[in-house]
Amino acid sequence: MEGITEGVNNLNIMDSSASNNNNKKNRIQVSNTKKPLFFYVNLAKRYMQQYNEVELSALGMAIATVVTIAEILKNNGLAIEKKIMTSTIDMREELGGRPVQKAKIEILLGKSEKFDELMAAAAAEDALENEEQS
Repeated sequence: MEGITEGVNNLNIMDSSASNNNNKKNRIQVSNTKKPLFFYVNLAKRYMQQYNEVELSALGMAIATVVTIAEILKNNGLAIEKKIMTSTIDMREELGGRPVQKAKIEILLGKSEKFDELMAAAAAEDALENEEQS
């Protein structure tokens, strides 16, 4: 778990909007098979630090994961819910196959009033733990 948090903290977020205007720089597209839950929670915190808000997006079975991430951030006092959008999209599972409808959710979260204070307290706690271990 510590390695995941360290990886997220060292992550450089690049602006890919120059190459693809459809991708928002503060959007996280969540998969329920690729990364652990807290990878996305920590990444969302980083995005909120940089952009003041984050958009969590998911299709199909990953929707439950996005809702869980949003609830963790809200229940810890880090985020406020700004907007929730649901829709269905047509996808082809294989080339030439018939289109299949998939559910889609997008949740826009903003920083809570206490976000910076809570993040500073968490960073101080981590520094203290690291000091005790060495």
